[in-house]
Amino acid sequence: MMWATEFGPSHEGRAAAVLADGSEPKPAVFDAGSSANMHRTSDWWVYDGTLGTPRASEVRAACSCGWRGERQVAIDWERVDPDAPDAYELAAPYSDWKQHIREVERRTVPVPTDVQDLLDQIWQRLTLLAKDAPLAALRAVAALEETLAETGRSSAVWAWQDEQDWGVIATKLGLSEDHSRALLRKYSRLY
Repeated sequence: MMWATEFGPSHEGRAAAVLADGSEPKPAVFDAGSSANMHRTSDWWVYDGTLGTPRASEVRAACSCGWRGERQVAIDWERVDPDAPDAYELAAPYSDWKQHIREVERRTVPVPTDVQDLLDQIWQRLTLLAKDAPLAALRAVAALEETLAETGRSSAVWAWQDEQDWGVIATKLGLSEDHSRALLRKYSRLY
């Protein structure tokens, strides 16, 4: 189970399995036997000591950016339902990851309040319009996409002219450097 935010793959969170020695196990590989493709996963619940996996003793919050939570929470394997492992209580790791996301957000460039309010209003209005008049909503979305493409293009060019350090750009956007480059490339088609 992944935890997601506006920062996409740069900051996807999850509960990570922790072994008794404090390390995280390598991704588990499962051969279904029907093709050359093998399923790889790092889902905490597969590390139950069966099917060739080590048995995790704890979980902690983990983020795709490499951040790891300090707090480790013991796994009570007697309470883990093998048919519904996502139902297991993971509030503490999730809370730790949310705190990490708040720290990421504090380092980003803020969206002006009036712009955020407008975005919220557009979302609310288009959601209602989609139910009442779906074709009108699609026309509005198409017009919005055109506006976003033009604004995105000029913003990406100006952003690069203002700040040419990818580390600073990434921090201000709350993304990894690779995802920041991809975002500017997507909108400007220059990078």
